[in-house]
Amino acid sequence: MADGGPVQHGYPHLETVRAAVTALYRRLSYDTVHQFATSVPPADVAFCDTDDLHLGAQRVARELVRHYRLPDARMIVAFREMQHAANVELTAGPEYFIELNDRFRRHRRDIGAALAHEIMHVYLHRVGLSFPGTRDNEILTDTAATYLGAGWLLLDAYREDGASSQKLGYLTPEEFGYVLAKRSLVFGEDPSVWFTSAQAYTAYGRGMERARHDERQPPLTAAGWAGRRRYVRDRRHAQDHRSAAAADTAYAFAPDPPGPLRVTFPCPTCHQRIRVPVKGRVRARCGLCRTVLECDT
Repeated sequence: MADGGPVQHGYPHLETVRAAVTALYRRLSYDTVHQFATSVPPADVAFCDTDDLHLGAQRVARELVRHYRLPDARMIVAFREMQHAANVELTAGPEYFIELNDRFRRHRRDIGAALAHEIMHVYLHRVGLSFPGTRDNEILTDTAATYLGAGWLLLDAYREDGASSQKLGYLTPEEFGYVLAKRSLVFGEDPSVWFTSAQAYTAYGRGMERARHDERQPPLTAAGWAGRRRYVRDRRHAQDHRSAAAADTAYAFAPDPPGPLRVTFPCPTCHQRIRVPVKGRVRARCGLCRTVLECDT
């Protein structure tokens, strides 16, 4: 939680974020991910200053439990002074104890954002999905909450001006925007209409630009002129020397002595690597997220 301190920007955790999206599809399956096609609506997690603190927090927690499809989980929410925004005890259940920072007594509209992250910890614990190390596991939790329809609350909790700043979660604002954009491109949902923070809207726009950039990388047919030119040069070198492309490209060529040269590249939706023969125009289908990709190999 950045509370008045500097807010990190950019994409320092991008590779871990992409690995988290891939892990979600692998662990949950395409069908389960698509059960979350509709985000939690603002009305269900709204919290105003006149609401009773504890009853309101329990109500929002119940709505997030319902959204995450954890019907047999009960969240008990309390408040105390602590360094972090929130904490949850991961036990066998069905009761889970969540502690929120005392600052949320005064910033009640952000309680939903904190609970979205902590209850996602419970969800991932139950499905047995985790990353090694605290940092990567927290990035996985932020990414999962966002991709499964509750993380727009975390981005909307980001506010920054010349005198103060606030951000929840481990992702940067632009990384939250990137994951939201990835979700939007899959489900056709525009979360920006729910933002109350102008800075959140800006971060989402930047994240969308980065997500669109993923869709314009060779060998996809939507790749730009410069990328295509680089790809053709690397392909020619691979064909002549039966070697892989340069290390700074997302694609790589794989010599296949019994057959044609093949190229591998990340799926722009789930980032699983796809392998297709180098033979001109081909249509590839990602086996993980079922995205159909038009390629010029």
